[in-house]
Amino acid sequence: MLKIFLAEKSVQGLGDWLPSISSISRYMDLSDEIVRVLIPPQRRVRSSKILRLTLGSFWCLLHLLVNIVHLGSYLINLLLYCMISSGLLQKYQNLQLDKLRYLAIVVESEEAKNTTKIKQLLGWLAAIGVKYVTLYDMEGVLKKSVETVLKSSANPSVANGNAVVSLHQDRMTIELLSFSDGKEAVAKAASFLCLQYLEGDSVGYNKMEPVFTETDVTNALKAVGHGGPDLDLLLVYGPARCHLGFPAWRIRYTEIVHMGSLQSMKYGAVVKAIYDFSKKHQNYGS
Repeated sequence: MLKIFLAEKSVQGLGDWLPSISSISRYMDLSDEIVRVLIPPQRRVRSSKILRLTLGSFWCLLHLLVNIVHLGSYLINLLLYCMISSGLLQKYQNLQLDKLRYLAIVVESEEAKNTTKIKQLLGWLAAIGVKYVTLYDMEGVLKKSVETVLKSSANPSVANGNAVVSLHQDRMTIELLSFSDGKEAVAKAASFLCLQYLEGDSVGYNKMEPVFTETDVTNALKAVGHGGPDLDLLLVYGPARCHLGFPAWRIRYTEIVHMGSLQSMKYGAVVKAIYDFSKKHQNYGS
């Protein structure tokens, strides 16, 4: 049976070697037959048990080792965050915010419903000295909840026609965004570029195909009121390690840091993320 199987494989092309369920089952049947023929029944049962026990022990040991490493890393970070919050580490007390002009917070929509945590986070950022914060979630939960809270307070003023809210004008500006804002911005920018092309000097059949550069798109987004400043640091709260559809033209050179769950956020973690960013050196192309 082994000779027949190898002869069939030698005739087939390279594409037939792609793994499939049928080929795997044939390999397993072949290996079972070889074991049955070459190894006596008693030794076969004993060796099979030993192999399973060895592999199972190795898997459990590897799983335990990974869990210990993760637990150790979590405890070290937790201790570091507590020391930062208590002021024991002097280097985290005087943060250099020259590089951090614009900061963004991306929150998973389900966690964004916790307005208490959002307000606490904004309070921390204001105390640190951050001047401009962009809040984003995909479904627009923050636009509805946070904007309502800010409008009801005495100090903030809301800009008409924009999703920008000024909280304590001399301290912090808060910008509220959602996924729909990005789609609307792209649609308006495309219409603007198309209109410019149609109103160009060339008419008729001599009109050349349009070639739009990154600069053209950036100018179009600014022209329709959706440009916005390029962000320096983006903090992501939630299970997903991505920016969840945040407008891509705003994060071309942005440092992105995953902060874990909003429910378990730590002041020390926010300070450490800002401190680490202040120590980074970014190279920009010409």
